Amino acid sequence: MVGRLLRAGCIALGLWLGGAVHAAPPQRVVSMNLCTDQLAMLLAAPGQLVSVSYLAQDPQASTMVEQARAYPVNHGLAEEIYRLRPDLVLAGAYTTRATVAMLQRLGVPVAIFPPEADFDGIRGNLRRMGELLGREAEAEAQIAAFDHGLAALMDAPVQRPTAALYYANSYTSGRDSLAGRIVEAAGLHNIAADAGLSGGGVLALEQLVLANPDLLIRGRRYAGRSRAEEVLDHPAVAALAERAGQTGIADQDWVCGTPRVLGAIARLRDARLGLEQGS
Repeated sequence: MVGRLLRAGCIALGLWLGGAVHAAPPQRVVSMNLCTDQLAMLLAAPGQLVSVSYLAQDPQASTMVEQARAYPVNHGLAEEIYRLRPDLVLAGAYTTRATVAMLQRLGVPVAIFPPEADFDGIRGNLRRMGELLGREAEAEAQIAAFDHGLAALMDAPVQRPTAALYYANSYTSGRDSLAGRIVEAAGLHNIAADAGLSGGGVLALEQLVLANPDLLIRGRRYAGRSRAEEVLDHPAVAALAERAGQTGIADQDWVCGTPRVLGAIARLRDARLGLEQGS
């Protein structure tokens, strides 16, 4: 018990000092956020990660479902996390604040990761996860493989076909978002920029129709029905989808900034090449 408290104290001090103190790698790591789940599964040593969030096993949210099934899941509740006796908890910036605050009051070190808004964010979070877990070499290997894969997908089309991201409630993502960076890397021009949306926001149906993009990128539908998704069934959207190229990208493809976003870039690039060959 004393050893565990000392190790937790060293980790907490290292986190507070931004990593200036070199502590022994944590032995019982718990992740309570979908994105930290996946980063940790990519890098953790065998036996080091003891639990991931239940979302890691959800095929509609996670790209690492099979790997996640090897771990017990948690639901982000302070009492269940504490009973796992972690010496490090991984959380996202928007993870339940009450749970994070309670764990910190109980002396449990918590590392909070910001969402990745671009490819540098992916590299930065991989590198930070590697430092926290004592797996720096593995993190650098993942970054190198990511950069190699990204370079292989990047090309310079003479003219970028226009594309629109269109989700429930007419939501779209602009250039200053991870989804926007993925669209750009695939060689497409995101019309959100033309609508003055740099991050994310609502792209009115009228704006979408008038922009008449070459490619319509829609999120995959969930089971059941919701009023938020009704706009996706509008006749104008159906007509646009029939006239333009269209493709679907599932949320798990880019909801988290991990090297798995390369798959989303590849699918959008293939859609772009299909447009170019058909023109």
